[in-house]
Amino acid sequence: MELLRRQSEEMSMIGSSEAFQPVSLKQEGDDQPSETDKLSMEDGDLVKDPVPSQISRQPSVTESTFYPNPYHRPYISRKYFVTRPGAIETAMEDLKCHVTKTSGETIQGFWLLTEIDHWNNEKERILLVTDKTLLICKYDFIMLSCVQLQHIPLSAVYRVCLGKFAFPRMSLDKRQGEGLRIYWGSPEQQSLLSRWNPWSTEVPYATFTEHPMKYTSEKFLETCKLSGFMSKLVPAIQNAHKNSTGSGRGKGLTVLTEPILIETYTGLMSFIGNRNKLGYSLARGSIGF
Repeated sequence: MELLRRQSEEMSMIGSSEAFQPVSLKQEGDDQPSETDKLSMEDGDLVKDPVPSQISRQPSVTESTFYPNPYHRPYISRKYFVTRPGAIETAMEDLKCHVTKTSGETIQGFWLLTEIDHWNNEKERILLVTDKTLLICKYDFIMLSCVQLQHIPLSAVYRVCLGKFAFPRMSLDKRQGEGLRIYWGSPEQQSLLSRWNPWSTEVPYATFTEHPMKYTSEKFLETCKLSGFMSKLVPAIQNAHKNSTGSGRGKGLTVLTEPILIETYTGLMSFIGNRNKLGYSLARGSIGF
C-alpha cells in the first residue's frame, strides 16, 4: 500500500511541472502568416488608426431624358399607325409630290395636329404651309393614302386666335387645354344648317390642338408642336397679304389671344367618338366570331 501511495504522488508531481506546449504546423521556409495572424494584424491596424476611413462616392450623373415620355406606355403609342416606322415620312413625301405637280409652291413645313370641328369631334390631320396656301389633309395611315385635301388661300385668312377652350355653361362634354383657330370667313355668315350639321364642310374656320403622340419622341415633339406651326403660319399669311393682287378684305391679319368657344351642349356624339379615338388611324384589335 505504501508503494502505491508513493507512485501516485510521483505522477501528480510530473503532471504539475509539465505544461502543454503549442505545436506549430508551419513547415520550414514558410514565411506566410496564417489566417489567424492576418486577422490579428487587421485588428491591430484598426486599433492603431482610430480615424474612420471616408467612403469616396462618385457623383450621380443621371440625365433626365424627355423622350420618350417616362409616363407614356409604349404599347399605347404603337396603336397609332402614324407612329409606325416610315408612316409619317411616306405621308409627307406623298404631299410633297402633290404640291410639286399641282402648284409648284415652296413648302414651309409639315405638322401633325388634331383638328377639332364645330361639334367638338377630334380628327387627325396633316397640315402644310406653302407660300400661298394652307393645306389640311386627312390622311389614312393604315392604307398610306390621302383621303381628303382642303386648300385655304393664305390671303383669305384674316384672323388667328390662340387660347384656351371655352364651352357654354350647360355643356356636358368639355375639354381642357388650348388650341388655335384660323378664320377665313365670318362665323356670322355661316348658315344655321351648316352650324348644326356635324358633317358640314362649309364652316369658315378651323380649330387645331396638339396631337396625342407629341411626347412619344423628339421627332413628334417638333411635328406636333402647336407653337411651331403658328410661328410659320403667321409670317406666311402676312407675306401672302402683301403679295396679294386681288381686292381682298383690306384688313390684313389680326392675331388675338382669347378663349376659343366651341358651342356644344349635350356632346354625346363627341363624347363617344373622342373617348374611342374614332378620328385617328388606330389599331382597333381583331374581331372574331
